[in-house]
Amino acid sequence: MTDYHQGLAAGPANHTPLSPVSLVKRTAQAFPDTPAIVFDGAVQSWAHTYERCRRLAGALRVEGVDGQTTVAALCRNLPAAVELAYAVPMSRGVLNMINTRLDPEGVAFILDHGEAAVLFVDSGLAAVAEAALEIAARSPTLVLIEDPQAPFPEDWRAGGVPYEDFMAGAAPVAEDDLLPSDEWDAIALNYTSGTTGNPKGVVYHHRGAYLNAIGNSVEWSLPAHPRYLWTLPLFHCNGWCFPWTLAAKAGTSVCLRAPTGPDILDALRSEAVTHMCGAPIVLNMATTQAEADAVTLPAPVAFMTAGAAPPAAVLARAEQVGFAVTHVYGLTEVYGPAAVCAWRDEWNEAPAAEQARLRARQGVNYAVLEELSVRDPETLAEVPADGATMGEVMFRGNVVMKGYLKNPEATTAAFAGGHFRSGDLAVRHADGHVELKDRSKDIIISGGENISSIEVEGVLYQHPDVAEAAVVAAPDEKWGETPMAFIELRPGASVSSDAVIAFCRERLAHFKCPRHIAFEPLPKTSTGKIQKFELRARALAATGA
Repeated sequence: MTDYHQGLAAGPANHTPLSPVSLVKRTAQAFPDTPAIVFDGAVQSWAHTYERCRRLAGALRVEGVDGQTTVAALCRNLPAAVELAYAVPMSRGVLNMINTRLDPEGVAFILDHGEAAVLFVDSGLAAVAEAALEIAARSPTLVLIEDPQAPFPEDWRAGGVPYEDFMAGAAPVAEDDLLPSDEWDAIALNYTSGTTGNPKGVVYHHRGAYLNAIGNSVEWSLPAHPRYLWTLPLFHCNGWCFPWTLAAKAGTSVCLRAPTGPDILDALRSEAVTHMCGAPIVLNMATTQAEADAVTLPAPVAFMTAGAAPPAAVLARAEQVGFAVTHVYGLTEVYGPAAVCAWRDEWNEAPAAEQARLRARQGVNYAVLEELSVRDPETLAEVPADGATMGEVMFRGNVVMKGYLKNPEATTAAFAGGHFRSGDLAVRHADGHVELKDRSKDIIISGGENISSIEVEGVLYQHPDVAEAAVVAAPDEKWGETPMAFIELRPGASVSSDAVIAFCRERLAHFKCPRHIAFEPLPKTSTGKIQKFELRARALAATGA
């Protein structure tokens, strides 16, 4: 019998850890003069970006950053956010991009739970950062990212060192010292809302980040040198791993402070953008702006969207103005998109309405994901591919998270039975494509952001006139979904919808607050459990969907 192990061990010549860092190094060497980052008319080459990131990594190592150190950033889609996606892994630190829409309490919780040692702060978010630092127990080293259009206030009290000064005095990390010692080492920490209480910290590894970066390229048939517009927040699963995808394809990051309709359309035209990602609300926003300006894009722009499925009408309108839409599906726990509606040539012959229906399905697994399945959550048996039998969507493979930080119970529950359990309910069609039908966790997806219904309910219960409350998703043309609250008042109490919404806005990030309030008895089971399926039906009726 032949022994394929004898004398055939892995070594430095034939085995290195998979890491996105390698993609940055390779592109800087192969395409040094190709633009890597474009912002406010300034262009930064791949060679220059690579040198800056190595220097920034060196500065972080001087601060003591290593494989057990969290480096946090509260930063919009500025060039520094792209550089951090490259530099922090080079330093071997763990990058924690914080949701820029959170309130100070939410930011403070993440700083403390993740034990941030360094915090990069965008001047446009100075007020939130300063308030969060006053609440947090942690006192991280502060690095200040100055945005000329939104400078730090004169009364900024938190201190810190300017971004350029922080990296200026450091020696670049040597090119042969950039990779982690183990591809299973953590590369990023991303927080997801979950359904109960505080958010959970999802830990990514270098191997998964590398593979999903390649997966994006494969599933989107990404050409060399794409020009990518940053409308998707870089705090969303590290921008769905697209900073690293762009490194693999020598692409250009076209940075955008905020994804407003006019700014998106201006960038699409002035920067020769070829690709962009975002929630359906961004697709609708860009389409509506193009229609208002009577503009058809000079060349097709590939648009990858996820979250609540884009309505058929929006897909049709988007294609008319020049967007080529690809629908993907995933969660924070699987590095962003890990399934894609894989288009078949024969579907091009279907009527437009049927094409939109097919395109809105979640699809099949990425090539870099071992398995996407729909299973009975009790027996783990796969449901029949009949388009009717519902089961829980489960993932298995190399682009599934390491687990939840400091939460072994949640990690064990999520991986029970050898699969990652998404909590989403779906059917599988005869053609193999998965289609979501419900969310067992009651997560509301609004403008691409996850909102925990339980978190909103917890605030409603703080109102002195509220006896009971339940929150479900209500359809919304602009945001996809928004929270709707059903409330039973205390005996003799009287309060208006506007007053309840204002109460919530004082205690929650505004995007989490209910847009609709209904004062009526809550439907319950015989054991007193609120029947949310009934409330969803009422929300549909109330909003005219």
